[in-house]
Amino acid sequence: MDDSKNLDKNYDPKEFESRLYQWWEEKKFFTPEVDKNKKPFSIVMPPPNITGKLHLGHAMDNTMQDFIIRVKRMQGFSTLWLPGEDHASIATEVKVANELLKKGIVKNEIGREAFLEKVWEWTDEYREKIREQLKKMGCSCDFTREAFTMDDNLDKAVRLVFVKLYHEGLIYQGNRITNWCPKCKTALSDAEIEYSEQEGYFWHIKYPVVGTNEFLEIATTRPETMLGDTAVAVNPKDERYAHLVGKMLLLPLVNKEIPVIADDYVDLEFGTGAVKITPAHDPNDYQVGKRHNLQEINILNEDGTINGRGGKYEGLDRYEARKLIVKDLQEQGYLVQIKEHTHNVGCHDRCDTSIEPMISKQWYVKMESLAKPAIEAVKSKKTKLVPERFDKTYFNWMENIQDWCISRQLWWGHRIPVWTCQVCGEVMVVIEAPNKCCKCSSEKLVQDKDVLDTWFSSALWPFSTLGWPEKTEDLEYFYPTNVLVTGYDIIFFWVARMIFSGIHNLGEVPFDTVLFHGMVRDSQGRKMSKSLGNGVDPLDVIDKYGADALRFMLTTGNSAGNDIRFYEEKVEAARNFANKIWNASRFVMMNLDHDLMNKYKDNKSYTFADKWILSRVNTVVKEVTENIEKYELGIAAQKIYDFIWTEFCDWYIELSKPVLFGTDETQKGIAINVLYKVLTTSIQLLHPIMPFITEEIYLHLQGEFESITVSTWPLYSEEALDENSEVQMAYVIEAIKALRNIRLEMNVPASRKAKILAFITESKAKAAFEEGKIYFEKLASASEIEILTSKEAVPENAVSVITKGAELFMPLLDLIDLEKEMERLNKEKEKLLNEIDRVEKKLTNERFISKAPKAVVEEEKAKGDKYREMLDAVDLRLNSLK
Repeated sequence: MDDSKNLDKNYDPKEFESRLYQWWEEKKFFTPEVDKNKKPFSIVMPPPNITGKLHLGHAMDNTMQDFIIRVKRMQGFSTLWLPGEDHASIATEVKVANELLKKGIVKNEIGREAFLEKVWEWTDEYREKIREQLKKMGCSCDFTREAFTMDDNLDKAVRLVFVKLYHEGLIYQGNRITNWCPKCKTALSDAEIEYSEQEGYFWHIKYPVVGTNEFLEIATTRPETMLGDTAVAVNPKDERYAHLVGKMLLLPLVNKEIPVIADDYVDLEFGTGAVKITPAHDPNDYQVGKRHNLQEINILNEDGTINGRGGKYEGLDRYEARKLIVKDLQEQGYLVQIKEHTHNVGCHDRCDTSIEPMISKQWYVKMESLAKPAIEAVKSKKTKLVPERFDKTYFNWMENIQDWCISRQLWWGHRIPVWTCQVCGEVMVVIEAPNKCCKCSSEKLVQDKDVLDTWFSSALWPFSTLGWPEKTEDLEYFYPTNVLVTGYDIIFFWVARMIFSGIHNLGEVPFDTVLFHGMVRDSQGRKMSKSLGNGVDPLDVIDKYGADALRFMLTTGNSAGNDIRFYEEKVEAARNFANKIWNASRFVMMNLDHDLMNKYKDNKSYTFADKWILSRVNTVVKEVTENIEKYELGIAAQKIYDFIWTEFCDWYIELSKPVLFGTDETQKGIAINVLYKVLTTSIQLLHPIMPFITEEIYLHLQGEFESITVSTWPLYSEEALDENSEVQMAYVIEAIKALRNIRLEMNVPASRKAKILAFITESKAKAAFEEGKIYFEKLASASEIEILTSKEAVPENAVSVITKGAELFMPLLDLIDLEKEMERLNKEKEKLLNEIDRVEKKLTNERFISKAPKAVVEEEKAKGDKYREMLDAVDLRLNSLK
């Protein structure tokens, strides 16, 4: 039966990719049921931000997750891959505000409610775009369970956790030094700051000692903050300044007296050994201020301008104020010197604005008690990080963790569930909005205006998406989840916070494994960014090459925790691989005869090639399955590729042709069964990486399952292992390759047959050469093959080649027509002599030498050398033939 009429002649992924995904959805293959008879396996998708389209990093992340989930589905697990999106509080608010500004709409002018309506419109649009992109990628996630961090049930989970932590004394509100973004006008956590080395200056300023002619010299990188100085600190062991401790200094420009204090924080060796202390604008100064009970003077507005405490500098931007302050210090004789200085500057990771440490009233989570069990979970391997080297990064951060600032001065996000009575001042921290004050019954209640850090809700993602705090069937069955696949860059933001949130709220780690991947960089190893213009849209790649090709490229060469480079040539190569599979499948289908297959399905009278390929595919099943279990996805993909391209397509299909086109019905029936089995097993192994092409082929092969997605993952069988055949065929293949190469070098056409004489150098190889005679005849153009016991029988003019297990000889006259070859070589010699003569005339022509560029002269010399080398080879060949 010829089924290939249904499989198009040319591979065109556009013809079937969308159609197949729609069919998968209709059939609910990706929507698991809670089945107590099946073991569950679940992955929660790291929710992409609704700020825009998915990029190549998302494509890689989702390809890896889909690889794992499809394998587990085929292995019989009840698999849930739960998709969803993150509201991305600050990033989305900035994005939508900027989009509105382009239309002349100002966020603060339209107010909170109207702005949030606009954000919800944006959300609906971009969630749909993300959904469509995931489907285009072939992601086998369950969209019936899709979640969004602002969904009602997830919002309820967020409020419950906040209230719970508050009443446990783990959430508090306080005036503390905070990372402040003047552009976004919000507080930030430490994890949202990116540090980079920047060129700056040390301004050396002298502060007069009151009642004396002495000065105390300090050095600062931020002279504008001196407006908020409340002391100058020296080290208690510093003899230079011992006589000044306790005395007062006159703060230049401000004309206010401040004390000299002694504190171990000051480094004797650094700078002048005297440090100005600004408790409201430096985290270290803040701690010094607490120890010495110093006043905290905030001199900045939320937008980074100088506030009313800045005197004449009020209203100026911090950097403009800096210039004017330095000018005034110089004019008044307080500026000693300016030194160039390279230092680390913290910037907001979203808008790249230099952050300003600033005292502000914020909500915090006490981290110490929450971090301890999360550290222990990774130490005890309840949660395993892959690769293991990330343990160190995780422990380093968790063991030195600071309290987490969770409030943000934004509108979009989970609003903090805290209400204050306007009458009696009672503060209520409750899950549901109260109607009246619990103390005085007044209805004049005001909710906290701030929203929670995006990562507060993301930290609950593995269980809030499954219905928590309700005790749902999904939560009971699928939690804890199995593996989290994510980038190493969010180990602090997200991974650590999910681990302690899962342990604290449910008493269990949220997943048993975290598989880290790196970033997708461009072909030069650079980070993809808008500024460089080197970003690649996955949909453009899919449109050109198909989703399977992109998925395969992102999987091969990918090792856990390491960055990969994107090369379009590799996507093209992956598409060529898909094309090869397509053509091989068409060949198999054209030769399928179901009557013959059924007649000989139990016949095991296999040929040498049959035994070899059945054993090889069995071995590949074992190795690939082991690689996947160890999350060595790139290695698994490469092994599948090597087997399909080389062993199945290049060798077995060719080795089977003599049987398929022969007259032995039994052998033909057996070979068709082997081809069908090996092709089916191959596409099943490949399916998790290239789901579309493998499904299209499987449906045309009329497999035993409705879809390859729900077919059974191939199992390794000890009985199917035939190590002897694998070893024997390795000899044959290497010998055929060697013979083909020598014939290619000698320009011998495949139609010209030659006798092969084999002198065995390894005893095991003898049986291989005897059993493989038919393959040498068909694939190495052998007229016959003779096994020699001695080299004495080798003709004098034979061409020899050494291969694994044997030395092979072919009589020269079998390969060439002596007269014609002599004629051809003499013509070649004449041509080369003419070329050498032409070059020599040129190089002895003084006019050419003097006028031609040096590079042209050198090129001619190189040509002459090459022609002489070729002439020597032709002479050698002529002499050997004579």
